[in-house]
Amino acid sequence: MADIIQLLPDAIANQIAAGEVIQRPASVVKELLENSIDAGSTNIKLVIKDAGRTLIQVIDDGCGMSETDARMSFERHATSKIRQSEDLFCIRTMGFRGEAMASIAAVAQVELRSRRHSDELGTRLVVEASEVKIQEPCPCSRGTTLSVKNLFYNVPARRNFLRSNTVEMRHIMDEFQRIAIANSDIFFSLHHNNSEIFHLPAGNLRQRLIGVFGNNANKKLVPVSEETDILKLSGFVGKPEFAKKTRGEQYFFVNNRFIKSGYLNHAVVAAYEDLLPKDTHPLYAIFIDIDPARIDINVHPTKQEIKFEDERLVYNYLKVAIRHSLGQYSIMPTLDFDQSPAFYNTLTSSNRPIKREETIKSSSRGSAGSSAPSVSSVVGDSHRQANNLQNWQKLYEGLDNFDAEPTTDSSGSTEEIPPALTLESKWHDEDTESTTATSETTKRRRKTPSQLHNSYVVSQIKSGMLIIDQQAAHERILYDRYLTFLQQQQNATQSQLFPRTLSLSPSDANLLTDVLETVNSLGFDIQEFGTNTFVVNGVPSELAGKQDELKLIESLLEQYKNNLNLKLDIKENIARSMAKSASIKTGQSLEVEEMQALIDQLFACEVPYKSPSGRKCFISVELDELAKRFEG
Repeated sequence: MADIIQLLPDAIANQIAAGEVIQRPASVVKELLENSIDAGSTNIKLVIKDAGRTLIQVIDDGCGMSETDARMSFERHATSKIRQSEDLFCIRTMGFRGEAMASIAAVAQVELRSRRHSDELGTRLVVEASEVKIQEPCPCSRGTTLSVKNLFYNVPARRNFLRSNTVEMRHIMDEFQRIAIANSDIFFSLHHNNSEIFHLPAGNLRQRLIGVFGNNANKKLVPVSEETDILKLSGFVGKPEFAKKTRGEQYFFVNNRFIKSGYLNHAVVAAYEDLLPKDTHPLYAIFIDIDPARIDINVHPTKQEIKFEDERLVYNYLKVAIRHSLGQYSIMPTLDFDQSPAFYNTLTSSNRPIKREETIKSSSRGSAGSSAPSVSSVVGDSHRQANNLQNWQKLYEGLDNFDAEPTTDSSGSTEEIPPALTLESKWHDEDTESTTATSETTKRRRKTPSQLHNSYVVSQIKSGMLIIDQQAAHERILYDRYLTFLQQQQNATQSQLFPRTLSLSPSDANLLTDVLETVNSLGFDIQEFGTNTFVVNGVPSELAGKQDELKLIESLLEQYKNNLNLKLDIKENIARSMAKSASIKTGQSLEVEEMQALIDQLFACEVPYKSPSGRKCFISVELDELAKRFEG
């Protein structure tokens, strides 16, 4: 029997490797930018066309390559970063495996132009599907220009699996932002379809974060710095009131390499304790500088997962450093109710209601100056303790009292009894006549919907009761409404008396530009107004005066980004995102008329059972089920 095991041709082996290393255009961007950084570049320009399908080009002013190095760079496992196995434990460069260039050349048409600073002529190399087509001297600027054209042109199945241009461009910008943040001393620019999206001059980390996230980011940042014998921590975290519902502004860098770590993310969230609103994620860009011998980065093809020698120690250092920074900048709370004016300002900005007497006390302390003793310190600790006790007691007032409804008996007297005792076990038949005014009043009271914990609407039905999730139900109502508006393009617009200006980060501005026509179909009137700036001239008429229009648009964009990985067309995504942003939220108090309108509109929907995200809008509880709960 003939031998059946044989070596694969290089072209096939490279395509297999490309399946792990090059998953989408963003993977190419990451590898090329990291090569430019390793080459010592100070200026890097990224040019994209059609979200990377047509062209990905990186232009740098790095050290360049000789003719031989240019040819060798496309061979598998050819690298200038390591020489022996021991080098794997002291890696400081971004790349080291020598797989990326060979993998890219296996699934695209690649053109390389490179010249060393000391050479007069450079080298031009053209490679298609791992085959070198052209290698010749050429005049070019010093550094390297690498163009990747028609990605996956020879692997149609992979090309067909690419998502929409909006999704792929979002991934590209994510990779670009990670590398740009990690290398604030390098100039970066990003151009997409002949439009410049990012222009980031070299500077410090704070300047780079402002350049990436927009000018509004400056007021959000709290510096973090800690140095020990084992590691050095630096960077910034965001103030709690600026936390977002969606992820995307969380960055860990280990030795300037972006990593993903749910464990370390937990340390950051734990450091905030109870400061973060529910289900929100804080902004952070944390740099961990550690001895390369204490980590292993060679555990995943993307090099975004690493192993620490002592991960628990890193967790504790990170948590303590962030808590220290939040406390140092008067963001962490204390148990003393007599807080400093700075702490009152922080709470006020996070929408905490401040009592008038608290404000007066805070102002009186602040007006005395930093050197003058406060009123509390003069009176002594006993006064402070008594005041604290009173404040804590207020939190628990009324918890031991039962809510009672006044009910009138046949003699006309009124008494307080627990509400449960006024309810009957089942509905009367419609033809049953009430014998007293009391029973009529009770029946009307039973039919009126009520609200539970400002989150659920309870409505009585013949077989028992419905419990409606007010947010999920309203999302379903709004989703159906906005989808109809987008299909018919007939929603009314309420013009603003004073148009407002909306400033966004470059990535969000690019995203809004892509979907602006569809967003305006919902009834918005938004126009571009300079770089990363828009003017809001009008909003949908049903939302006028009900929500802050700028926050609504920002929330809409966040939800839209969150839905990008779902297989939705742009109209479905916008309708779902808008419904999520504009819906009644859990914890919002409703009037009886609003609850009844919510019920009527929900059951007028074609599919009232679930929200657009798949959450149940209501559940029913049968009387028989309730009866069983009371059986011993």
